[in-house]
Amino acid sequence: MTLFPEMFEPIKASMLGRAADNGIIELNIVNIRDYTEDKHCRVDDTPFGGGAGMLMQVQPIITCYRQNEFAGRTIYMSPRGRKLSQQLAAELAGEGELTILCGHYEGVDERALAELSAEEISIGDYVLTGGELPAMVLIDTVARFVPGVLASDESVMEESIYSGLLEYPQYTRPRSTAEGDVPDVLLSGDHRKIELWRFEQSMRLTRERRPELWAAFVRKFRADEKAYPKKERLLIKSIIDECQTEINPPLK
Repeated sequence: MTLFPEMFEPIKASMLGRAADNGIIELNIVNIRDYTEDKHCRVDDTPFGGGAGMLMQVQPIITCYRQNEFAGRTIYMSPRGRKLSQQLAAELAGEGELTILCGHYEGVDERALAELSAEEISIGDYVLTGGELPAMVLIDTVARFVPGVLASDESVMEESIYSGLLEYPQYTRPRSTAEGDVPDVLLSGDHRKIELWRFEQSMRLTRERRPELWAAFVRKFRADEKAYPKKERLLIKSIIDECQTEINPPLK
């Protein structure tokens, strides 16, 4: 549900567009303006108590929702909501239907959110001019978990193995350039060695660039070490030991 349906045209391209064309997912973009009962077609008004900007009114939103007989979880894109994550995206992908409300201006009358039992989700600690871009981010990341959307389900399975880690470095042809060579392991043809190399690179990048994600990954690992294959466990422990050595170097 949005005031600016034209903003969603790009989402009909690429993989999501093909998935929609093939009936794997269905995208129903509805214009809230079409449901206002105001003779001047207004959908917003000033907030009670004063303040800058305009608020989206209750009536057009609720009428839009009811006349379209939307079902499933209703989500309102909002910076005050639960932070979007891979885990949450996978959870939402298991729903048969999702309804997303895109706010605009200074937001939405709170009574509309209460009536819809809207679950608030945020894509980050910053404010945008509207909820359309966050909604597209949500649609894209959730759709990746729907079977058949990606060219290979292996991509999603791989992402679950590296859950909580940054993506490993990737390379394509040519093998050698003035800027450097492709790591030998990727040319070895040994898929298990390649998996382990990528896993190690993901861990090292995460530890270097996103220490808070690395700390969360270590906590998850320590809570259930047996969930990881033996060689992955050894790799994780070796990098954890490196961290400890850097923090507490041996006495000379």
